[in-house]
Amino acid sequence: MRIKALMALSLTLALILPLLITEAMAKKYELTRNSVSKVEDVDYKDISLYRVKLGDSEIDAIEMLVNIKIPGIRVEQVGRFVTMWDQHNPTAPMAGVQITDGKVDLIFINNRFSHKTRGIFRRVLTSETVKEIRDLMGPEEYGEENLMGARLCFEQKGFIISHLGRDVNVLFTVPEAISQECYTF
Repeated sequence: MRIKALMALSLTLALILPLLITEAMAKKYELTRNSVSKVEDVDYKDISLYRVKLGDSEIDAIEMLVNIKIPGIRVEQVGRFVTMWDQHNPTAPMAGVQITDGKVDLIFINNRFSHKTRGIFRRVLTSETVKEIRDLMGPEEYGEENLMGARLCFEQKGFIISHLGRDVNVLFTVPEAISQECYTF
């Protein structure tokens, strides 16, 4: 009887343990902490802004961003957006999230947030040309360039980069929303 129980336990562990290890080893990309330097390691499911990820509930997002004090940052909730402002130079939001139907469906950062960002997106936010961004990120799946700037859509990775002169914005969202967003540029 004991042998059967031990065999059943070892079989269960043999099936479940690889799944747990794989999930634990998957790279998570906290924009303000982790230095992910390869575009291949970036996935919209693993992106977070101060531990807020796409799909998190509105309550969790507000708890993490509004109720916890972040040094040097003023956080405001206005309508569907929770925006982050530089306390020393509050000219415009530098990062934030959009909440739709009680869930976070968009994370955004821009070049005013580059001093807080780590990894490849710090280099993207400080890029001066679209060519620099393409050299870092590789070719976009689709996009548009005009006199005003460029919008580079990386649908499979779950982000859009807008380069408008000195302003650089990065939007992280689900791939289905990216195709809608890129066609409205």
